[in-house]
Amino acid sequence: MQVYMLNKPAGYLTAVRDRSRPTIMELLPPELGHLHPIGRLDLDTEGLLLLTDDGRLDPLLLRPEAHVEKLYFFRAFGRLEQEDFARMAAGVELEGTGIRSRPARAWLEGYSTIGDCEALLPPKKHNHLMKNPQRPVTLGWVAISEGRKHQVKLMVKAAGGHVFTLKRTRFGSLALDPALAPGAFRPLSPEELALLPGGGAPDWEAPPPSRG
Repeated sequence: MQVYMLNKPAGYLTAVRDRSRPTIMELLPPELGHLHPIGRLDLDTEGLLLLTDDGRLDPLLLRPEAHVEKLYFFRAFGRLEQEDFARMAAGVELEGTGIRSRPARAWLEGYSTIGDCEALLPPKKHNHLMKNPQRPVTLGWVAISEGRKHQVKLMVKAAGGHVFTLKRTRFGSLALDPALAPGAFRPLSPEELALLPGGGAPDWEAPPPSRG
């Protein structure tokens, strides 16, 4: 079994092929073309993505019943308070789906402003957003054990924010290698492979010390 860690950059589809947009497979050499992604990250979402040649691994990591948490760091327009994070943790209605998210973990890291985040703003909205550079931005974390489409973005929206950067930093107990540049990849070590199949509570319970 082969398993690789990819630090997915924004702007790439989590797909094997697409007719019009670049995919994550274009970041890999031809000899790794037999790998497939485990789950997906949105086009504009960055961070930890696993690829493997063994389809048996997918359900072990992706089924909600396996309780394998995925941890995301986000920046969102608006000021979310502690009670908003408590709402996300308890479960919120996901707009347009008629579904309520399962209980999760969510916590506040701090606040910033649009001006301080200028380099990260969506290019098409940059000029409009910079008309109010003091508008608040919330920095936070969400850990979920399910994987519905746009789930973290919809959870934050239900709490009153609008996500404009999103990065997955952990998959269960496996953390994204901080030395891995966006677009770079490497095989998992034997020690990292041993972290994958279990599920259950990960071996980190406190908020991580930095967002990477």
